[in-house]
Amino acid sequence: MSRRSGSADLPLHGGRVPQWLATRMTRLGTVITQAIVHEYGRDELLRRLAHPFWFQSFGAVMGMDWHSSGITTSVIGALKRGLQPLSGELGIHVCGGRGRHSRATPGELLAIGERVGIDGAALAAASRMVAKVDSAAVQDGFDLYLHGFIVTDDGHWVVVQQGMDSERRQARRYHWLSEGLESFLDDPHAAVDGPGRGSIINLADRRARASRTAQVALLHELGPDRIARELGLIDRGNAVPAAPPAPGAQMELMPHLSMPDRHEVKASDIVTRRLHGNLAAAAENGPKDFSGLLQVPGVGARTVRALALVAEVLHGAPCRFTDPARFSLAHGGKDRHPFPVPLKVMDHTIGVLKGAVEGAKLGRDEQLAAIRRLDEQARRLERVATGPSVDELIARERARSHAYGGRSIFGVEPPPAV
Repeated sequence: MSRRSGSADLPLHGGRVPQWLATRMTRLGTVITQAIVHEYGRDELLRRLAHPFWFQSFGAVMGMDWHSSGITTSVIGALKRGLQPLSGELGIHVCGGRGRHSRATPGELLAIGERVGIDGAALAAASRMVAKVDSAAVQDGFDLYLHGFIVTDDGHWVVVQQGMDSERRQARRYHWLSEGLESFLDDPHAAVDGPGRGSIINLADRRARASRTAQVALLHELGPDRIARELGLIDRGNAVPAAPPAPGAQMELMPHLSMPDRHEVKASDIVTRRLHGNLAAAAENGPKDFSGLLQVPGVGARTVRALALVAEVLHGAPCRFTDPARFSLAHGGKDRHPFPVPLKVMDHTIGVLKGAVEGAKLGRDEQLAAIRRLDEQARRLERVATGPSVDELIARERARSHAYGGRSIFGVEPPPAV
């Protein structure tokens, strides 16, 4: 049976992703997805998308605001645009999206079912049920506005949904995974992201089974009109608090990722030893594996540093993604935090990965193997590596931003003052 695997606080931010970044997010997200499927298979991609920490890091490495709820919309949109032309090759289909696109999900799933020979009606029913559980069975104060449904030709799927509380300017993201799912009403979530608010009404928890049964019985016994009248008489100010857990009861402890409302990246947001491991691996492996092996024009030390972080997104274990801010140091952020998006570096990263994936399709895996070695080396070196502080690294990137083609929503980064 699937289970919740974590939670996170996500500040709610508006605005749109500029076209210059949306295009690159699509290209980078697509080639990372291709590499994961090649190395580990489609089911592993679904497992990663169902992991809230990896999902946030995935968006951050693509240049989206590292802490924002906007990562959800932009990642789903990028994958839908990028994977649609490759659906026949990869056997992966991205449906739904934000607003009106979410309501089109059942129809999209029915069409996919007819095209590839899976039960589209069952998938459409699952889509509706997932949305209903998170909007009605889990009453946490968040109104759903995004529903992304990713399904494979095998009929396996992951759902990423997001709700908002506009008054508190907060968002909550929900992750579902079909693998091991036995019931939509007994702990079905792979993960729930969002701000903690104390007790919530979660009728999808297995411990609420008796409550669900009693509610159905009450409905049959009293009828909806009588229940509505009785509810109107309840003084909510005198509500009885929930009973504490029974002695010896096992409460599931989940990792919690708290994303701050501030835009700037601070040293406390990053596990420095991991960052120094990334930097050291790039310095040691770069000349040997990239300048000599990949032969991609323009690939220098800065691109290899970005590739070291991308390599971890490709190969890292779940425990490696507790600091999503670290992955924003690959390609910055559109809001200029931690620094403007270095377009030249991002384009070179995409070029290296695309060449590696294209080579792997032809049976030449040495380029993807070089990227894998970056991740392996980073984990070995992080125990002993040293390097600049986070503040120093960010300051250095901003000083060099113009040379890297730095750009943000505020425009092209000007050259440093003489």
